[in-house]
Amino acid sequence: MINTDKLQELAPNFLENCFNIIKQTGKVILDYYDFDKFKVTTKEDNSPLTSADLAANEIITSELKKLYPNIPIISEEQKNLPYSERSTWDTFWLIDPIDGTKEFIDKNDEFTINIALIHNQVPVFGIIYAPALDVTYYGFDNSSFKINNFSKCTDIEKEKILINTRNFNQDKVTIAVSRRHSKEKFAQLKEKIFPNADTIPKGSSLKMCLIAEGIADIYIRLGPTSEWDTAAGQAILNSAGGEIYDIKSNVLRYNTKESLLNPEFYAIGDTKVSWKDYLNDL
Repeated sequence: MINTDKLQELAPNFLENCFNIIKQTGKVILDYYDFDKFKVTTKEDNSPLTSADLAANEIITSELKKLYPNIPIISEEQKNLPYSERSTWDTFWLIDPIDGTKEFIDKNDEFTINIALIHNQVPVFGIIYAPALDVTYYGFDNSSFKINNFSKCTDIEKEKILINTRNFNQDKVTIAVSRRHSKEKFAQLKEKIFPNADTIPKGSSLKMCLIAEGIADIYIRLGPTSEWDTAAGQAILNSAGGEIYDIKSNVLRYNTKESLLNPEFYAIGDTKVSWKDYLNDL
């Protein structure tokens, strides 16, 4: 694990640089978003791609390369790197320029910018910015924080709010759920494991943030995702007291294979709970 001192050694002004990058990227994304400037195309996997995704990717990758030329980058929009090359990396950036592109297109405000730093297959730093909501989450070194009104914030130390996951209460469960994926399969599973649970629909990596700040207890993902979808959220969640596991209860790891797809997984807040007892039907 890279601690605070090591991050500063690795990258002087590390946090300030990351804040500046996502703030700059957020402004550009909102210009596309607020004034309907974006064009939509379709990628090979039939997922949408907008001109805002590409513009955001260019800003983030160019800034990171300029500041940290020795740290390689994997981005959703620059993902065709062979594993023979990637497997030699012990530290790299993992980026999703716009997580929740469908939310962006539908203009429901629930899209994010995700930037994670991976070290030895573990996300050791993550920052998530929701530009339309103007809220930022970040986490590393066993501490996670939330910053409201981020674009107007002039004193991070004064404005940041420490967040933590909450203790699990089986009589009062709240589940973060996707707005779009596996609805029927999830409804059947919920009826078996937590029939009386409340649910909070949310787009993008904001579901992880709900758990990290103690609003939700669990998020179960029963469909395909990619590593850039979860890395920043996992860093924040882990530093707030939670974790992400695959359905075999192994902690999610990164850049371990040719494919950059995640297995099905569940993200939880209270790691002291034996979640296997509840999730046998996964």
